Amino acid sequence: MIVKFGLLTAATLSTLTAYHQAQAQDLVVRIGHVSPLSGPSAHMGKDTEEGARMAIEELNIKGISIGGKKAKFELLSEDDASDPKQATTVAQKLVDAKVNGVIGHMNSGTTIPASKIYQTAGIPQISPSATNPKYTLQGFNTAFRVVANDGQLGGTLGRFAVQMNHAKKVAVIDDRSAYGQGVADEFVKGVIGKSGPDAIVTRQYTTDKATDFNAILTIIKSKNPDVIFFGGMDAVGGPMLRQMKQLGIEAKFFGGDGICSSDLPNLASDAIGEGKVVCAEAGGVEEAKKGDLIKFKAAFAKRFGHDVVLNAPYAYDSVMTMVDAMQKAGSSEPAKYLPLLSKIQHKGVTGMIAFDNRGDILDGTLTLYTYKGGKRELLAITK
Repeated sequence: MIVKFGLLTAATLSTLTAYHQAQAQDLVVRIGHVSPLSGPSAHMGKDTEEGARMAIEELNIKGISIGGKKAKFELLSEDDASDPKQATTVAQKLVDAKVNGVIGHMNSGTTIPASKIYQTAGIPQISPSATNPKYTLQGFNTAFRVVANDGQLGGTLGRFAVQMNHAKKVAVIDDRSAYGQGVADEFVKGVIGKSGPDAIVTRQYTTDKATDFNAILTIIKSKNPDVIFFGGMDAVGGPMLRQMKQLGIEAKFFGGDGICSSDLPNLASDAIGEGKVVCAEAGGVEEAKKGDLIKFKAAFAKRFGHDVVLNAPYAYDSVMTMVDAMQKAGSSEPAKYLPLLSKIQHKGVTGMIAFDNRGDILDGTLTLYTYKGGKRELLAITK
Protein backbone atom coordinates (compact mmCIF):
# COMPACT_ATOMS: atom_id res chain seq x y z
CA MET A 1 0.00 0.00 0.00
CA ILE A 2 2.85 2.35 0.79
CA VAL A 3 4.49 1.76 -2.61
CA LYS A 4 1.23 2.24 -4.51
CA PHE A 5 0.49 5.42 -2.63
CA GLY A 6 3.96 6.71 -3.42
CA LEU A 7 3.54 5.97 -7.15
CA LEU A 8 0.14 7.66 -7.23
CA THR A 9 1.54 10.70 -5.46
CA ALA A 10 4.44 10.94 -7.89
CA ALA A 11 2.10 10.67 -10.87
CA THR A 12 -0.19 13.28 -9.43
CA LEU A 13 2.71 15.61 -8.75
CA SER A 14 3.97 15.09 -12.28
CA THR A 15 0.57 15.97 -13.72
CA LEU A 16 0.27 19.04 -11.52
CA THR A 17 3.77 20.17 -12.45
CA ALA A 18 3.00 19.84 -16.15
CA TYR A 19 -0.26 21.73 -15.65
CA HIS A 20 1.44 24.58 -13.80
CA GLN A 21 4.17 24.75 -16.43
CA ALA A 22 1.51 25.09 -19.13
CA GLN A 23 -0.25 27.73 -17.06
CA ALA A 24 3.03 29.61 -16.64
CA GLN A 25 3.37 29.73 -20.41
CA ASP A 26 0.05 31.52 -20.81
CA LEU A 27 0.31 35.25 -21.44
CA VAL A 28 -1.83 37.61 -19.38
CA VAL A 29 -2.71 40.78 -21.32
CA ARG A 30 -4.26 43.60 -19.31
CA ILE A 31 -6.24 46.18 -21.25
CA GLY A 32 -7.23 49.33 -19.39
CA HIS A 33 -10.49 51.11 -20.10
CA VAL A 34 -11.59 54.51 -18.82
CA SER A 35 -14.88 56.36 -19.24
CA PRO A 36 -17.41 58.15 -17.01
CA LEU A 37 -19.15 55.37 -15.09
CA SER A 38 -20.75 57.86 -12.72
CA GLY A 39 -22.33 61.27 -13.24
CA PRO A 40 -24.62 62.58 -16.01
CA SER A 41 -22.76 60.78 -18.83
CA ALA A 42 -22.52 57.41 -17.09
CA HIS A 43 -24.92 55.80 -19.57
CA MET A 44 -22.53 56.68 -22.40
CA GLY A 45 -19.48 55.64 -20.42
CA LYS A 46 -21.03 52.28 -19.62
CA ASP A 47 -21.74 51.86 -23.32
CA THR A 48 -18.04 52.14 -24.20
CA GLU A 49 -17.09 49.84 -21.32
CA GLU A 50 -19.51 47.19 -22.56
CA GLY A 51 -18.17 47.47 -26.09
CA ALA A 52 -14.63 46.90 -24.79
CA ARG A 53 -15.79 44.06 -22.54
CA MET A 54 -17.51 42.33 -25.44
CA ALA A 55 -14.23 42.35 -27.37
CA ILE A 56 -12.30 40.95 -24.39
CA GLU A 57 -14.83 38.14 -23.94
CA GLU A 58 -14.69 37.22 -27.62
CA LEU A 59 -10.89 37.17 -27.63
CA ASN A 60 -10.83 34.81 -24.64
CA ILE A 61 -13.39 32.51 -26.26
CA LYS A 62 -11.36 32.37 -29.48
CA GLY A 63 -8.16 31.48 -27.64
CA ILE A 64 -5.92 34.08 -29.28
CA SER A 65 -2.15 33.48 -29.29
CA ILE A 66 0.51 36.18 -29.23
CA GLY A 67 4.10 35.25 -29.96
CA GLY A 68 3.28 31.54 -29.68
CA LYS A 69 1.68 31.88 -26.24
CA LYS A 70 -2.03 31.58 -25.52
CA ALA A 71 -3.21 34.96 -24.28
CA LYS A 72 -5.66 35.53 -21.47
CA PHE A 73 -7.17 39.01 -21.72
CA GLU A 74 -8.29 41.04 -18.71
CA LEU A 75 -10.21 44.33 -18.77
CA LEU A 76 -9.26 46.81 -16.05
CA SER A 77 -12.04 49.40 -16.11
CA GLU A 78 -11.86 52.74 -14.31
CA ASP A 79 -14.27 55.65 -13.80
CA ASP A 80 -13.06 59.19 -14.55
CA ALA A 81 -16.54 60.73 -13.97
CA SER A 82 -15.85 63.13 -16.90
CA ASP A 83 -13.47 64.97 -14.57
CA PRO A 84 -9.96 65.86 -15.85
CA LYS A 85 -8.35 65.58 -12.41
CA GLN A 86 -9.90 62.17 -11.74
CA ALA A 87 -8.86 61.15 -15.26
CA THR A 88 -5.18 61.70 -14.52
CA THR A 89 -5.50 59.83 -11.21
CA VAL A 90 -6.98 56.71 -12.80
CA ALA A 91 -4.54 56.97 -15.72
CA GLN A 92 -1.64 56.75 -13.28
CA LYS A 93 -3.42 53.86 -11.55
CA LEU A 94 -3.51 51.93 -14.85
CA VAL A 95 0.14 52.73 -15.53
CA ASP A 96 1.04 51.43 -12.07
CA ALA A 97 -0.97 48.27 -12.80
CA LYS A 98 1.29 47.79 -15.87
CA VAL A 99 -1.54 47.57 -18.38
CA ASN A 100 -0.50 46.66 -21.92
CA GLY A 101 -2.71 49.32 -23.50
CA VAL A 102 -5.61 51.66 -22.77
CA ILE A 103 -8.98 52.11 -24.45
CA GLY A 104 -10.30 55.57 -23.62
CA HIS A 105 -10.98 58.02 -22.37
CA MET A 106 -14.46 58.89 -23.62
CA ASN A 107 -14.49 62.71 -23.29
CA SER A 108 -11.91 64.98 -24.92
CA GLY A 109 -11.55 66.88 -21.64
CA THR A 110 -10.36 63.74 -19.87
CA THR A 111 -8.57 62.09 -22.78
CA ILE A 112 -6.17 64.98 -23.37
CA PRO A 113 -4.70 65.32 -19.84
CA ALA A 114 -4.56 61.54 -19.38
CA SER A 115 -2.71 61.11 -22.67
CA LYS A 116 0.37 62.80 -21.22
CA ILE A 117 0.61 60.14 -18.53
CA TYR A 118 0.31 57.28 -21.01
CA GLN A 119 2.89 58.92 -23.28
CA THR A 120 5.40 59.21 -20.43
CA ALA A 121 4.86 55.52 -19.64
CA GLY A 122 5.02 54.52 -23.32
CA ILE A 123 1.57 52.89 -23.19
CA PRO A 124 -0.58 53.00 -26.38
CA GLN A 125 -3.97 54.67 -25.97
CA ILE A 126 -6.87 54.43 -28.40
CA SER A 127 -9.86 56.67 -27.76
CA PRO A 128 -13.15 55.39 -29.17
CA SER A 129 -14.83 58.79 -28.96
CA ALA A 130 -12.63 61.81 -28.11
CA THR A 131 -12.89 64.26 -31.01
CA ASN A 132 -11.01 67.43 -29.97
CA PRO A 133 -8.13 67.95 -32.46
CA LYS A 134 -5.73 68.87 -29.62
CA TYR A 135 -5.58 65.21 -28.54
CA THR A 136 -3.52 64.13 -31.55
CA LEU A 137 -1.83 67.49 -32.14
CA GLN A 138 0.34 67.06 -29.02
CA GLY A 139 2.83 64.94 -30.95
CA PHE A 140 2.39 61.85 -28.76
CA ASN A 141 3.20 58.64 -30.64
CA THR A 142 1.03 56.69 -28.18
CA ALA A 143 -2.22 58.59 -28.94
CA PHE A 144 -4.76 57.24 -31.45
CA ARG A 145 -8.48 57.62 -32.15
CA VAL A 146 -10.90 55.58 -34.27
CA VAL A 147 -13.38 58.40 -34.98
CA ALA A 148 -13.25 61.64 -36.95
CA ASN A 149 -12.21 64.80 -35.09
CA ASP A 150 -14.12 68.01 -34.37
CA GLY A 151 -12.65 69.76 -37.39
CA GLN A 152 -14.43 67.26 -39.59
CA LEU A 153 -17.53 66.84 -37.43
CA GLY A 154 -18.28 70.43 -36.40
CA GLY A 155 -17.28 71.87 -39.76
CA THR A 156 -19.50 69.44 -41.64
CA LEU A 157 -22.47 70.26 -39.40
CA GLY A 158 -21.88 74.00 -39.89
CA ARG A 159 -21.81 73.68 -43.66
CA PHE A 160 -24.85 71.37 -43.57
CA ALA A 161 -26.82 73.93 -41.54
CA VAL A 162 -26.24 76.58 -44.21
CA GLN A 163 -26.36 74.51 -47.39
CA MET A 164 -29.09 71.98 -46.64
CA ASN A 165 -31.13 73.74 -43.95
CA HIS A 166 -30.71 77.23 -45.46
CA ALA A 167 -29.94 78.70 -42.03
CA LYS A 168 -29.36 82.44 -42.15
CA LYS A 169 -29.32 83.10 -38.39
CA VAL A 170 -27.49 80.67 -36.09
CA ALA A 171 -27.17 80.66 -32.29
CA VAL A 172 -24.41 78.66 -30.60
CA ILE A 173 -24.21 77.23 -27.08
CA ASP A 174 -21.36 75.19 -25.59
CA ASP A 175 -20.78 73.61 -22.19
CA ARG A 176 -17.17 74.93 -21.85
CA SER A 177 -15.73 71.41 -21.84
CA ALA A 178 -12.86 70.56 -24.20
CA TYR A 179 -15.31 68.59 -26.32
CA GLY A 180 -18.22 71.04 -26.24
CA GLN A 181 -16.15 74.15 -26.91
CA GLY A 182 -14.05 72.40 -29.54
CA VAL A 183 -16.95 71.10 -31.61
CA ALA A 184 -18.80 74.43 -31.28
CA ASP A 185 -15.73 76.35 -32.49
CA GLU A 186 -15.48 74.12 -35.56
CA PHE A 187 -19.22 74.43 -36.22
CA VAL A 188 -18.88 78.23 -36.18
CA LYS A 189 -16.00 78.02 -38.68
CA GLY A 190 -18.18 75.86 -40.95
CA VAL A 191 -21.06 78.35 -40.83
CA ILE A 192 -18.84 81.40 -41.36
CA GLY A 193 -17.05 79.70 -44.24
CA LYS A 194 -20.35 79.31 -46.08
CA SER A 195 -22.35 82.31 -44.93
CA GLY A 196 -20.05 84.87 -43.31
CA PRO A 197 -19.64 86.03 -39.67
CA ASP A 198 -23.00 87.82 -39.50
CA ALA A 199 -24.77 84.43 -39.59
CA ILE A 200 -23.75 83.81 -35.95
CA VAL A 201 -26.27 85.94 -34.08
CA THR A 202 -25.21 85.00 -30.54
CA ARG A 203 -22.93 82.63 -28.65
CA GLN A 204 -23.93 81.49 -25.18
CA TYR A 205 -22.35 79.25 -22.54
CA THR A 206 -23.47 76.71 -19.97
CA THR A 207 -21.82 73.83 -18.09
CA ASP A 208 -21.88 70.06 -18.42
CA LYS A 209 -23.89 69.83 -15.18
CA ALA A 210 -26.41 72.61 -15.77
CA THR A 211 -30.18 72.01 -15.63
CA ASP A 212 -31.62 75.53 -16.03
CA PHE A 213 -31.16 77.21 -19.43
CA ASN A 214 -33.95 79.78 -19.33
CA ALA A 215 -31.63 82.80 -19.18
CA ILE A 216 -29.55 81.90 -22.23
CA LEU A 217 -32.54 80.54 -24.16
CA THR A 218 -34.47 83.78 -23.56
CA ILE A 219 -31.56 85.73 -25.08
CA ILE A 220 -31.45 83.30 -27.99
CA LYS A 221 -35.21 83.51 -28.56
CA SER A 222 -34.91 87.29 -28.99
CA LYS A 223 -32.52 86.69 -31.90
CA ASN A 224 -35.05 84.43 -33.68
CA PRO A 225 -32.46 81.95 -35.03
CA ASP A 226 -33.13 79.28 -37.64
CA VAL A 227 -30.70 76.88 -35.96
CA ILE A 228 -29.37 76.46 -32.43
CA PHE A 229 -26.14 74.47 -32.14
CA PHE A 230 -25.25 72.86 -28.80
CA GLY A 231 -21.74 71.65 -28.06
CA GLY A 232 -22.15 69.18 -25.22
CA MET A 233 -23.63 65.85 -24.17
CA ASP A 234 -27.13 64.38 -24.36
CA ALA A 235 -27.65 64.59 -20.58
CA VAL A 236 -27.70 68.39 -20.97
CA GLY A 237 -29.07 68.54 -24.52
CA GLY A 238 -32.25 66.64 -23.63
CA PRO A 239 -33.41 69.03 -20.86
CA MET A 240 -32.35 71.97 -23.04
CA LEU A 241 -34.71 70.77 -25.78
CA ARG A 242 -37.56 70.53 -23.25
CA GLN A 243 -36.99 74.12 -22.11
CA MET A 244 -36.79 75.29 -25.73
CA LYS A 245 -40.26 73.83 -26.26
CA GLN A 246 -41.57 75.52 -23.09
CA LEU A 247 -40.32 78.87 -24.40
CA GLY A 248 -41.83 78.29 -27.83
CA ILE A 249 -38.49 78.23 -29.67
CA GLU A 250 -39.01 76.61 -33.06
CA ALA A 251 -35.39 76.59 -34.28
CA LYS A 252 -33.79 73.35 -35.35
CA PHE A 253 -31.39 71.88 -32.79
CA PHE A 254 -27.96 70.81 -34.05
CA GLY A 255 -25.25 68.97 -32.13
CA GLY A 256 -22.29 66.65 -32.43
CA ASP A 257 -21.89 63.03 -31.41
CA GLY A 258 -22.34 64.00 -27.75
CA ILE A 259 -26.09 64.35 -28.27
CA CYS A 260 -26.41 61.79 -31.07
CA SER A 261 -27.38 58.89 -28.81
CA SER A 262 -30.22 56.41 -28.56
CA ASP A 263 -31.03 57.96 -25.15
CA LEU A 264 -31.73 61.49 -26.42
CA PRO A 265 -35.46 60.82 -27.11
CA ASN A 266 -35.90 59.69 -23.49
CA LEU A 267 -33.99 62.71 -22.17
CA ALA A 268 -35.87 65.19 -24.38
CA SER A 269 -39.30 63.51 -24.19
CA ASP A 270 -41.79 64.95 -26.68
CA ALA A 271 -39.51 67.96 -27.30
CA ILE A 272 -37.42 65.73 -29.59
CA GLY A 273 -39.96 66.53 -32.33
CA GLU A 274 -39.98 65.13 -35.85
CA GLY A 275 -36.85 66.10 -37.73
CA LYS A 276 -36.15 68.95 -35.28
CA VAL A 277 -32.78 67.57 -34.18
CA VAL A 278 -29.79 67.12 -36.50
CA CYS A 279 -26.66 65.50 -35.13
CA ALA A 280 -23.50 63.81 -36.38
CA GLU A 281 -21.84 60.61 -35.26
CA ALA A 282 -18.06 60.83 -35.60
CA GLY A 283 -17.95 57.58 -37.52
CA GLY A 284 -20.28 55.35 -39.44
CA VAL A 285 -20.39 52.69 -42.10
CA GLU A 286 -21.44 53.11 -45.70
CA GLU A 287 -24.57 51.17 -46.65
CA ALA A 288 -22.73 48.50 -48.65
CA LYS A 289 -20.54 47.63 -45.64
CA LYS A 290 -23.12 47.72 -42.83
CA GLY A 291 -23.47 43.95 -42.40
CA ASP A 292 -20.77 43.56 -39.73
CA LEU A 293 -22.07 46.52 -37.73
CA ILE A 294 -25.64 45.20 -37.82
CA LYS A 295 -24.42 41.81 -36.56
CA PHE A 296 -22.42 43.50 -33.81
CA LYS A 297 -25.40 45.53 -32.60
CA ALA A 298 -27.59 42.42 -32.50
CA ALA A 299 -24.94 40.47 -30.55
CA PHE A 300 -24.45 43.43 -28.20
CA ALA A 301 -28.19 43.64 -27.45
CA LYS A 302 -28.30 39.90 -26.79
CA ARG A 303 -25.26 40.05 -24.48
CA PHE A 304 -26.22 43.11 -22.42
CA GLY A 305 -30.01 43.25 -22.77
CA HIS A 306 -30.18 46.71 -24.32
CA ASP A 307 -29.25 48.51 -27.52
CA VAL A 308 -26.00 50.30 -28.25
CA VAL A 309 -26.13 53.88 -26.95
CA LEU A 310 -23.46 55.30 -29.26
CA ASN A 311 -19.77 54.39 -28.93
CA ALA A 312 -19.76 50.68 -28.04
CA PRO A 313 -18.80 49.58 -31.60
CA TYR A 314 -15.85 51.98 -31.58
CA ALA A 315 -14.66 50.70 -28.19
CA TYR A 316 -14.96 47.14 -29.49
CA ASP A 317 -12.94 48.01 -32.59
CA SER A 318 -10.34 49.82 -30.47
CA VAL A 319 -9.65 46.66 -28.47
CA MET A 320 -9.55 44.47 -31.57
CA THR A 321 -7.24 46.88 -33.39
CA MET A 322 -4.83 46.98 -30.46
CA VAL A 323 -4.75 43.19 -30.18
CA ASP A 324 -4.29 42.85 -33.95
CA ALA A 325 -1.11 44.95 -33.58
CA MET A 326 0.06 42.72 -30.71
CA GLN A 327 -0.43 39.62 -32.84
CA LYS A 328 1.44 41.14 -35.78
CA ALA A 329 4.31 42.14 -33.45
CA GLY A 330 4.31 38.78 -31.67
CA SER A 331 4.30 40.65 -28.37
CA SER A 332 1.97 42.47 -25.99
CA GLU A 333 4.80 44.69 -24.74
CA PRO A 334 3.88 48.28 -25.61
CA ALA A 335 7.31 49.19 -27.01
CA LYS A 336 7.21 46.21 -29.37
CA TYR A 337 3.67 46.44 -30.73
CA LEU A 338 3.37 50.26 -30.84
CA PRO A 339 5.23 50.54 -34.19
CA LEU A 340 2.83 47.96 -35.67
CA LEU A 341 -0.19 49.80 -34.29
CA SER A 342 0.81 53.01 -36.08
CA LYS A 343 0.89 51.08 -39.38
CA ILE A 344 -2.15 48.85 -38.77
CA GLN A 345 -4.89 48.15 -41.27
CA HIS A 346 -7.65 46.45 -39.33
CA LYS A 347 -11.06 45.58 -40.71
CA GLY A 348 -13.43 46.49 -37.90
CA VAL A 349 -17.19 46.47 -37.50
CA THR A 350 -17.11 50.25 -38.01
CA GLY A 351 -14.99 50.00 -41.16
CA MET A 352 -11.30 49.91 -42.05
CA ILE A 353 -9.09 51.28 -39.29
CA ALA A 354 -5.75 52.83 -40.15
CA PHE A 355 -4.04 55.88 -38.70
CA ASP A 356 -2.22 58.90 -40.12
CA ASN A 357 1.08 60.14 -38.72
CA ARG A 358 -0.74 62.01 -35.91
CA GLY A 359 -2.83 59.04 -34.77
CA ASP A 360 -6.06 60.26 -36.38
CA ILE A 361 -8.10 57.72 -38.28
CA LEU A 362 -7.55 57.81 -42.04
CA ASP A 363 -10.58 58.71 -44.16
CA GLY A 364 -12.80 59.21 -41.12
CA THR A 365 -16.51 58.87 -41.86
CA LEU A 366 -19.30 61.05 -40.47
CA THR A 367 -22.94 60.04 -40.24
CA LEU A 368 -25.65 62.67 -40.03
CA TYR A 369 -28.90 61.76 -38.27
CA THR A 370 -32.23 63.22 -37.29
CA TYR A 371 -34.92 61.79 -34.99
CA LYS A 372 -38.35 60.66 -36.09
CA GLY A 373 -40.81 58.54 -34.18
CA GLY A 374 -38.45 58.64 -31.20
CA LYS A 375 -35.64 56.91 -33.15
CA ARG A 376 -32.55 58.01 -35.03
CA GLU A 377 -33.02 58.22 -38.77
CA LEU A 378 -30.13 58.40 -41.24
CA LEU A 379 -29.73 61.66 -43.17
CA ALA A 380 -26.36 61.24 -44.88
CA ILE A 381 -22.95 59.59 -44.72
CA THR A 382 -19.99 61.77 -45.64
CA LYS A 383 -16.22 62.04 -45.34
